[in-house]
Amino acid sequence: MTRRFDCAVASGRREGLAEAAAAVSRGELVVLPTDTVYGIGADAFDPAAVAGLLRAKGRGRHMPSPVLVASADALSDLVTELPDRAAALVEAFWPGALTLVAAHRPTLDWDLGETHGTVAVRMPAHPLALELLALTGPMAVSSANLTGHPSPQDCDAAQEMLGDSVAVYLDGGPTPAAVPSSIVDLTGDTPVLRRAGAIGVEELRRYLPDLTEAG
Repeated sequence: MTRRFDCAVASGRREGLAEAAAAVSRGELVVLPTDTVYGIGADAFDPAAVAGLLRAKGRGRHMPSPVLVASADALSDLVTELPDRAAALVEAFWPGALTLVAAHRPTLDWDLGETHGTVAVRMPAHPLALELLALTGPMAVSSANLTGHPSPQDCDAAQEMLGDSVAVYLDGGPTPAAVPSSIVDLTGDTPVLRRAGAIGVEELRRYLPDLTEAG
């Protein structure tokens, strides 16, 4: 049964976070606000739950889910071969609207889709998202929309699209903007801006002078 919680009310926030964390531990899906748009999330280490997330969105494995974390310290647990300048990006833009793509640790037992050994990681700047992530650990989180539809800025829009495929909806009010995170790929010799988003290319080039833009 789908449940929705008004997280603007203290009691609703407490109950909603507890129910959402329990749902994630059971392999179910939750919807949560972030600092960009609403996301649909699952336990990153539960392949069946991640597959359910992709199905709920109508999305194939060729479009794997990013992973959200509660702290910058979690990055080193997930990725390897991270260039030194990544630390400057994390310090400047995390928590915030920057997603970093790096090679994931080969020992991790997960299946996010066809990642080719990489993972896209972000620490969001939204207190409700961070509280949930602190309870669950890393979550696979993608925008809470059906593929091809606009990314939702409020819980109503997310629930209208995803309906009963989600166990728990956390209503944190409207998100600040409909602009997604910027995605920077650090897996090659030269960093690549895979998706232009909330952080502009010129701002990123203050830290990555050789940043190129994907064609």
